[in-house]
Amino acid sequence: MLLLVGLGNPGPRYAGHRHNVGFMAVDEIVRRRVFSAWRTRFDGEMAEGHLAGERTLVLKPMTFMNDSSRSVGEAVRFLKIPIERVVVFHDELDIAPGRVRMKKGGGAGGHNGLRDIDAHVGNGYRRVRIGIGHPGHKDLVLHWVLRDFEPDERDPATGWLPRLLKALAEESALLADGTGKTDERYMSRVAALAPAPDLPARLNIKE
Repeated sequence: MLLLVGLGNPGPRYAGHRHNVGFMAVDEIVRRRVFSAWRTRFDGEMAEGHLAGERTLVLKPMTFMNDSSRSVGEAVRFLKIPIERVVVFHDELDIAPGRVRMKKGGGAGGHNGLRDIDAHVGNGYRRVRIGIGHPGHKDLVLHWVLRDFEPDERDPATGWLPRLLKALAEESALLADGTGKTDERYMSRVAALAPAPDLPARLNIKE
């Protein structure tokens, strides 16, 4: 069994925020692949389907970002899912907009949702780190992440965001390999389908 988790904040007020790109990613997977309708479970919204023949559950915690572990931990414990079979989609400040990186374990990097999961569930899960760029100064970070993507970024015809979300969904079957051996291929395929946009450089971007 595979558990895909998208991180974000619930409600229409937050729906378009950069901090909610994890929700957007798993929404697109459920929309484009064969999954059930969303239903309320584990203090979140859950859909069920299959990726590459593997039973796959998709979870969006409805507990707000800083308390994500309440939902994730309940699902992991009840369903007895090994932590390495959990894949978390989240926004990443230190990666340029439109780029995607994957890793297993490691630090939370200042991300409150990851920090909460690490503290109460463990940190051996795989992460799909979706770049949103950095505003240039730490004092601007909160406003930056709790702000909608710009209209040109989310334009259905020309924006990089819809193109990236589509690629993340279309190649998501590669995530079913629990060994992580296909993670590099997943990143490469997504990058090929949705090349990163040529945007003004942001300060403090590491990748």
